[in-house]
Amino acid sequence: MAELSRPGVAYLELKAAQNLFGKPPAALEAAERARVRSLAARQYGLEARVLAAPEARDAMVPPATLRAAMNEIRKRYPDEADFLADLQHNGLDEAGLMHSLERELKVEAILEKVGTRAAQVSDIDVELYYQYHPDQFRRPETRRVRHILVTVNDDLPDNTRTAAQARIEAIAARLARDPARFEEQAMKHSECPTALQGGLLGEVPRGQLYAELDAALYQMAAGEISAILESPMGLHLLRCDGITAAAVLTLKEARGPIRTHLEQRRKRVCQQAWVKHLQHNE
Repeated sequence: MAELSRPGVAYLELKAAQNLFGKPPAALEAAERARVRSLAARQYGLEARVLAAPEARDAMVPPATLRAAMNEIRKRYPDEADFLADLQHNGLDEAGLMHSLERELKVEAILEKVGTRAAQVSDIDVELYYQYHPDQFRRPETRRVRHILVTVNDDLPDNTRTAAQARIEAIAARLARDPARFEEQAMKHSECPTALQGGLLGEVPRGQLYAELDAALYQMAAGEISAILESPMGLHLLRCDGITAAAVLTLKEARGPIRTHLEQRRKRVCQQAWVKHLQHNE
């Protein structure tokens, strides 16, 4: 149990609890806590072997990188008192967190160094991948779409069905007279966060929206504004800003992403083999 009191293990327990169960260690059930502790102890031991390997000899974490990592965590809290209180609640203090972050970043640096041993990706590798994975390079039709949303909520006087219907009909009437006002009307009247971007939902492939909206959108012409539509969110008006036809990426377009994918995959394989070797030679 002494090992479990180390700041490094407490930090790993915190991460495992959040990743596995979405809650802090103190909120875990007994079986969950046992699983988290076992996982953290194993990971701590593996990291110790990584840090003791010859490849760790020149590994270092620049102070600026460590400060940036600490600041990124601090930004999640409203003030310093809440930050320190949460650390204490999870068995850590500021020095312990700093030590744990430095250890984590150093392990990542060592693994990056090991990953550089991976075989280089050639142009032939890229071309073969493109040839044998054609489905990955088919780009579906998308439509650039904006919407205006008026929600329906009978508990709110301004959003009863009757009131919501009257509001969106008034918006539709204004747009019928001047379609160019769509973005302005979205910013003024839409009850969706996208109002700040003039109602922009972006490039939308088929099947991403609610079925009622999707069916209407994929019958619209570029520049067209829909009739009033209803979804579980409320009442909508859509505008189709543009249509991008389905296509197949050319090798030239796909070359960069393929190379990056293959390089990352080879790096992971190289790192995993190295870690496995460490485990077998402890």
